[in-house]
Amino acid sequence: MTSPRPSADARILDPVEFYHSGPTAFFASQADQRFSYCLYVPKAHRSATAPLPLTVVVHGTQRMAERYRDAYRGFAEEHETVVLAPLFPAGIGEPGDLNGFKRLSFKGVRFDQVLLDIVDEVAQRYRVDAGRFALHGFSGGGQFVHRFAYLHAARLSALSVGAPGRITRIDPDVPWWLGTADLRERFGQDLALDALRTVPVQLVVGAEDTDTWEIAEPGVDAGGDTRVARLTTLRDNFERHGIGVRFDVVPGIAHRGLQLQEVVQGFLGEVLAGRP
Repeated sequence: MTSPRPSADARILDPVEFYHSGPTAFFASQADQRFSYCLYVPKAHRSATAPLPLTVVVHGTQRMAERYRDAYRGFAEEHETVVLAPLFPAGIGEPGDLNGFKRLSFKGVRFDQVLLDIVDEVAQRYRVDAGRFALHGFSGGGQFVHRFAYLHAARLSALSVGAPGRITRIDPDVPWWLGTADLRERFGQDLALDALRTVPVQLVVGAEDTDTWEIAEPGVDAGGDTRVARLTTLRDNFERHGIGVRFDVVPGIAHRGLQLQEVVQGFLGEVLAGRP
């Protein structure tokens, strides 16, 4: 079912608040101004006496943060959730780099902490529950979000992993990024497995997402050749470790993140309604 269109009065007609309501401007993170974010703030925020839930949607390699935010306008209004779309620009830490954020740490930047800082900043400005939030990412964002969950599952109310090109399996014998053997040495934290077992998890991919030109890993046990195969491997790995998974292979869709959002929003909506 397609989410309803947002109400025209989601925006506040005030010279400042207009840009903080409905689809907001992009704001620089005050913790690190190399990074920014935009939001969709539903009209329910105006009269809310209790914090609204927070939904975070992480872009892929093309950095289409605003397009993902816009795809959640109707969802935000229907479920009365604030939607946050962070932007991790290319070229952070190294000119032209596209991939650093996907593996959480690159050239001294902890991208997981960047997101947590942004979440905390949003909670200072808006009435949102920043203690636990729903998290979805597609493609490169799918890489980021499942690795983020390995460290920060206690902060998540739901996790939706969309079509990651490369996966990290829970494996105490294989080093990062293929496995999780050295999390404490790299990140100062152990795997948050017990917490992850309590989080509703969706793994989602288009059934036609079978191109390999971008994700080939010669000589590496990547869990399969295609994104469908690799996500199936991740599902099996999660289930072996006691993590319940909703596994959605969506017919007729290739590597098109926006086309998967109806299925993603169906899952997230069930979680927000208390029906994971």
